[in-house]
Amino acid sequence: MPLSPAQPAPRPEAMEPVSPAVDLVLGASACCLACVFTNPLEVVKTRLQLQGELRARGTYPRPYRGIVAAAAAVARTDGLRGLQKGLAAGLLYQALMNGVRFYCYSLACQAGLAQQPGGTLVAGALAGALGAFVGSPAYLVKTQLQAQSVAAMAVGHQHHHQGVLGALETIWRQQGVTGLWRGVGGAVPRVMVGSAAQLATFASSKAWVQERQWLPEESWLVALAGGMISSVAVAAVMTPFDVVSTRLYNQPVDEAGRGQLYRGLVDCLVKIWRQEGPLALYKGLGPAYVRLGPHTILSMLFWDELRKLARRDQQQGT
Repeated sequence: MPLSPAQPAPRPEAMEPVSPAVDLVLGASACCLACVFTNPLEVVKTRLQLQGELRARGTYPRPYRGIVAAAAAVARTDGLRGLQKGLAAGLLYQALMNGVRFYCYSLACQAGLAQQPGGTLVAGALAGALGAFVGSPAYLVKTQLQAQSVAAMAVGHQHHHQGVLGALETIWRQQGVTGLWRGVGGAVPRVMVGSAAQLATFASSKAWVQERQWLPEESWLVALAGGMISSVAVAAVMTPFDVVSTRLYNQPVDEAGRGQLYRGLVDCLVKIWRQEGPLALYKGLGPAYVRLGPHTILSMLFWDELRKLARRDQQQGT
């Protein structure tokens, strides 16, 4: 019997809540699974976003031309393994950032914030900010490792790290503990807007699909549809912040640990706008969406399905 407009489809999350501690594990696991599939696109996106950075210094290397050509160039010069550069750092980042993010979001939902007008946006933004701060050192290393290539194909500053641990040790030794959080000023706004858009649009679009009863309520296709809608919003709001974040994390620093190209978020935005034009803030939009889209879809789908399994275990345990 179809539900009347006065009887919207109940949300399983509201009926059978998952504890924040469980959400921490499930969120981290879901996003790590998604990262394995989408990391090659992250490598391509990073290279495209760094192109043109040195224009003001008289050089303007552009070895990468579009998504497919850039992926082929990475595979040709760095080998197929080059498409998975920074994977270990990426997995560490996903586990730290999304573990904290989903934990905090679950706490906010448990406290009733998500039921207030605009509550999912606020909860998603705050959870994203905390997650971005915790995961910032891993994202710093991931970006620098993914930018590394042979001289003929190098874009941006080359750090010459030897793996994740070597990178962390080098940064710690040369810049101190604060150096591990260099670029966090660009990362926090990026993840805040992305997290708010992702979690809010996923929840609302999933509920919208359920209310129209196009699909069975418990079908994985409901989460898939919600993730597909959410992915568009995430890519649209995150890409300018993503470009800035990539530049801030990858820039060289002086002996005092200060960036040699940009002083911070606003300075980076202004310099990109003036030197490369406003459209440069959407550099790598294609691969950004190709990466963010599947990553959002897969992570939301995996998270939703893992939560269903957790709820079933809770029900069986009681």
